[in-house]
Amino acid sequence: MKRAVLANALAQRTALPVAALLLLPLTACGSSAEAGDGKNVTITIGYQSKTINTVTAGTLLRSLGYFERDLNALNDGHTYKVDWQDYATGAPITAQMTAGKIDIGSMGDFPLLINAARGKQLGRPTRLVSVTGYNLSGGLNTIVTSPDSKLASLADLKGKKVSTSVGSAADGTLVRALQRAGIDPDKGIEKLNQQPAVGASALSAGSADALSQFVAWPGLLAFQGKAKALYDGAELNLPTFHGVTAREDFAKQRPAVLETFLKAQSEATDYLDAHPVAAAESVAKATGLPAEVVYLYNGAHGISTFDPAIKPQLISALKQDVSVLKSAKLTGDIDVDAFVDDQYVKNALGADYAQQLASTPPAAASDVWPKGAEKTLSFKSPDQLLSYVARHKDGIRAAYVPDATTGTLWFADKAIWVADGKQLLPFVAPETARAYVAAHGGARVVTYTDALGRAS
Repeated sequence: MKRAVLANALAQRTALPVAALLLLPLTACGSSAEAGDGKNVTITIGYQSKTINTVTAGTLLRSLGYFERDLNALNDGHTYKVDWQDYATGAPITAQMTAGKIDIGSMGDFPLLINAARGKQLGRPTRLVSVTGYNLSGGLNTIVTSPDSKLASLADLKGKKVSTSVGSAADGTLVRALQRAGIDPDKGIEKLNQQPAVGASALSAGSADALSQFVAWPGLLAFQGKAKALYDGAELNLPTFHGVTAREDFAKQRPAVLETFLKAQSEATDYLDAHPVAAAESVAKATGLPAEVVYLYNGAHGISTFDPAIKPQLISALKQDVSVLKSAKLTGDIDVDAFVDDQYVKNALGADYAQQLASTPPAAASDVWPKGAEKTLSFKSPDQLLSYVARHKDGIRAAYVPDATTGTLWFADKAIWVADGKQLLPFVAPETARAYVAAHGGARVVTYTDALGRAS
């Protein structure tokens, strides 16, 4: 029953059309989200429970209570209350921020740019103050097809119906991938601008040939057996991320509160890193997502990496994203450097900030989640993981392996497997697997069952 209602639950995290965002009325524009009588102050946080790459500034942070605890420890003469407002997407959070009703919000990279543009347009500027989940190669977005689809490469999408959410990072991945494949993203395909849940239904019904979407939809549909990967966004080698934005006036008025939030976010990140299975279970309980899917993205070696530092690579990627939004006539020019403000997170983290800024994602590894276990088991190679799975078939909750080319984690039983001599290599997408086979004489694609047999 849980999975039966999952599509409806996930539908709540989809993006409103950007045009609708730009037309939203500015009610109570002169008001402040910070309510109270002087001594009693309410801080309003806009978050997206279903957007699992923002959990350290939203769902997980709220459940841990770190922000409330640290606010009470400020001892600045105020009594604080936190109003957590759960939204379907970043669009209404932006609307509420520019109306002065939300102090701090979290959203994905493309919505962050809309947030910056909207704030400047209305004279209510916002600032990017930290990062939540990111992937330096772009693995958070994936293009999928139906399980029985004959489509095997991006070139096969020419003339086909492809569902995506215009203005989202997933649309950016689609546009860039098609351009690299020599297909005009405006004329070479029939693009369907749909919310992810609608696109998923269209894919199942056959009214869409492919679906380009963001976390957690590709992993969810693959896990449910409703889709298979066609293109791994990490092939673009362009970072994708989620971040925290704050109203500039709020940040200047209450810097200590914002820094307390960012310190609490960092503590929630430490908790996620130290207890990835418990964190996945907690987020799954709050969102209705399968914990196995949450772990695919947020686990110990998941597709996402979490630390609050605003890395130069992410700023550079954000600048490149502006052109995609401009070409779609969704924004004009955006001054990314003016939007980014890392002074608050630097103050919050102190000496740790430089270390986090220089940190790199953990090395790719293969993980097995045994049934009933509170920890996953890591293996140095996919071969070793397959050997373990072959010996414990009935005791496996989930098994994950990194793509041999991009490093993107994927479900072992959904991966494309290649046998190269005694070595067994997994790939997210068929085209990447074929490229490896073409470059390595004797290598060939094998089934997952065959791979298990070879490893046992």
